Amino acid sequence: MNSLPDYDTLQVGDALPAFTTAPISRVALALYCGASGDHNPIHVDSDFAHAAGHKDVFAHGMLSMAYLGRLLTNWVPQHVLREYGVRFVAITQLGTRVQCRGTVTEKLVVDGERRVRLALETVDQDGQARLAGDAVVALP
Repeated sequence: MNSLPDYDTLQVGDALPAFTTAPISRVALALYCGASGDHNPIHVDSDFAHAAGHKDVFAHGMLSMAYLGRLLTNWVPQHVLREYGVRFVAITQLGTRVQCRGTVTEKLVVDGERRVRLALETVDQDGQARLAGDAVVALP
């Protein structure tokens, strides 16, 4: 990881270094089930997903949230994270390449600590939003 971004040179509108995942696969979903303990069959059992009216299984929303967490910790160490939240916008289907990106939306000082607020999102390969969120990180 690089050194922390500098609060003084960072500007509103600056983008975090984005990244795109490999296509979401059944293996990735199975591994996430094991790691998270979330064994909801809608994410791993095609017959169950079809019976529920879906064309196939789909990714856990929290998997995309984890990808956004990785976007943050690729940029800054975890200990400077002050807030992090998301809302689920749309289902992330099998085969989707999840692009994670973020933008500085505000510079602020809280109790003497310099911080930046970030707008975060995941989008699919067609640019359609899948997850939206925000975070606040402390910077020197």
